[in-house]
Amino acid sequence: MVKVNRGKKGEKTTKSLNKRESKSSNKKDNGREIVYGKNTVSEVLESNRKVFEVIVTDAVSKNDTRLMSLLNEGNIPFRVLPKQRFDQLIQDKYDVRGNHQGVLAIVEPYGYMPLSELIKKATEKEEPAFIIILDGLEDPHNLGAILRTADASGVDGIIIRKDRAVGLTSTVAKLSTGAIEHVPVACVSNLTVAINQLKDAGLWIAGTDANEAQDYRTLDANLPLGLVIGSEGKGISRLVREACDFKVYLPMRGHVTSLNASVAAALLMYEIYNKRNPIK
Repeated sequence: MVKVNRGKKGEKTTKSLNKRESKSSNKKDNGREIVYGKNTVSEVLESNRKVFEVIVTDAVSKNDTRLMSLLNEGNIPFRVLPKQRFDQLIQDKYDVRGNHQGVLAIVEPYGYMPLSELIKKATEKEEPAFIIILDGLEDPHNLGAILRTADASGVDGIIIRKDRAVGLTSTVAKLSTGAIEHVPVACVSNLTVAINQLKDAGLWIAGTDANEAQDYRTLDANLPLGLVIGSEGKGISRLVREACDFKVYLPMRGHVTSLNASVAAALLMYEIYNKRNPIK
């Protein structure tokens, strides 16, 4: 079974943490996005995203030559502050309390790729298309981890739901360690409509579910695929499940009955990668 932890107490705690975290992670500066962390900011500097300003501690300015080179080469405005002033500024003004590593950037907001463009991008290459569909994922940690694995395993893009689901926030960016800059994400109002568009483009839709499902190791990786990962606790919604062409499950031999959504997604992504890229 691929659905994630269902314990009510744990689930309630996770949701409350996510609500508090989302308030700080979505902090904007006049419509601009705040991102932080060395890897995340470095990836932003190497991307096409507009960077308005970068703030670093004096220690970072002295020791991180790669980051400082990117700032100077890109003519990016930046400020160097003593650590105490840096910590106070980013907490008071930007409400950042995570592991910032002494680096914060003010950038243009993360944008979404139109679904039609994502489908075109995925289906015009030689290798069969592979798109991840997230059905109501709420935890930014899961989305960040899935973006990271999607980039590593060569996924063409991710589709998320507009309502009752996590979007592209600074927390997601930090946890993706820069993968958010490389994996296109489409945000749609109706997942079943989006799935039908994928089907019209030739993709087969596989849902992760324990009922009437096949072992994930029997999945035909040569098919153009859309892989549906369900939400934390609830799994795949009924209409999305009915829209799937087939379902797969992860066999388990231990005592737990489910896996974290990002862990399950990672196993499935690399199953496709391994079958499409066998060792020669």
